[in-house]
Amino acid sequence: MRKEHERLLQDKNREVYWKRWGPYLSERAWGTVREDYSANGDAWGYFTHDHARSRAYRWNEDGIAGFCDRHQLICFAPAMWNGRDPMIKERLFGLTGPEGNHGEDVKECYFYLDNTPAHSYMKALYKYPQQEFPYQRLIEENRRRNRLDPEFELTDTGIFDDSRYFDVFIEYAKASSEDILIRIIAWNRGPDTARLHLLPTIWFRNTWSWSNDGETSHGKPALERIADVHGLPVMRVYHAQYGERWLYSAGSPQLLFTENESNLRRLFGVSNRGFYQKDAINDFLIQGHRHRLNPEQTGTKASIYYDLEIPAGESAVIKLKFTQKLNSTQDHFGMAFDEVFRERIIEADDFYRDIIPQSLSPDARSVMRQAFAGMLWSKQFYNYDVQTWLEGDPATPPPPRERLQGRNHDWEHFYADDILSMPDKC
Repeated sequence: MRKEHERLLQDKNREVYWKRWGPYLSERAWGTVREDYSANGDAWGYFTHDHARSRAYRWNEDGIAGFCDRHQLICFAPAMWNGRDPMIKERLFGLTGPEGNHGEDVKECYFYLDNTPAHSYMKALYKYPQQEFPYQRLIEENRRRNRLDPEFELTDTGIFDDSRYFDVFIEYAKASSEDILIRIIAWNRGPDTARLHLLPTIWFRNTWSWSNDGETSHGKPALERIADVHGLPVMRVYHAQYGERWLYSAGSPQLLFTENESNLRRLFGVSNRGFYQKDAINDFLIQGHRHRLNPEQTGTKASIYYDLEIPAGESAVIKLKFTQKLNSTQDHFGMAFDEVFRERIIEADDFYRDIIPQSLSPDARSVMRQAFAGMLWSKQFYNYDVQTWLEGDPATPPPPRERLQGRNHDWEHFYADDILSMPDKC
């Protein structure tokens, strides 16, 4: 029996929970019906891409090529900044329904390259331009075109000319069901040395702002930096559902902490509930506002910040480890780290050798394997309690009365808190 089959059988028999952690994080949660609390049902206008970096989601979270647990309580995803964009790249950008000449449409270049059913190995690629991302041009040009015109894509803007972009490969390999190794390789495909700010980010889905007790009965989740272990920065990750986890990072990055709370002042011009908000890391990097970060190095959202100068045609490698065990003697990023990746890739090859007909050409087998990867990466945590969505949460103002006669008002029986296979995660 192949190793991957063994994992699937163990998970099915509930002996080892190999599927507890997986690619269940959406790439885009803004503009969705679940987050819409408007009177007229305008999901696109109520929760915009511009709001997303500053506004805590009610029902789910998003990130690029990230992972989370099956209830999306703890989330991880890489973020990045090229030094020119008006915001950190934390989630996928796209056109809303009214903006696109063919309707809603994500305007990014990303690829799901590999995955296994137990998510013991996962690989994705995000292509990040080195020049300023053309947000406004994509909106204006697509809005100008009619339904008979082709869509105006990111590649049509010339942003990738002269290969001035980064190929950011994100890989995950499970050393065990509770030990996830993370390897991020950023290649500079351009002709000149280029700077990349890379920010692997971990955070908790905000489940405490919507109830009166603020999760005080279970304890609010917390991230905090602890003393370095053999010179490696280590972060304690605590959630009442899972207890303690630990996030190790190789090298000498900065650890940046804030809270996954809405910046009400930026969004609505009213006072904030606390000192630290969701967009603090963004504002520190873009505007230099260090006071927005928590100097106590604790919070509910944190980034591991690497400031990289990558020569033309070369790459930088970032290694992290998310684990259930705090081990001060282990060499976390030595030969054993790379060996786990090597083994999981071999096991993935073995698994697909049985699934994909060997009579196909090498190119056809590659296409079929990537198609399977796309299906597995498209598993998404879907959380939606329609009755609560209609009536509102105890700690927040009630939704407009129009909601009781609007979209989904007759679906009060619907409750979802599970992993679903989605046609896409955007």
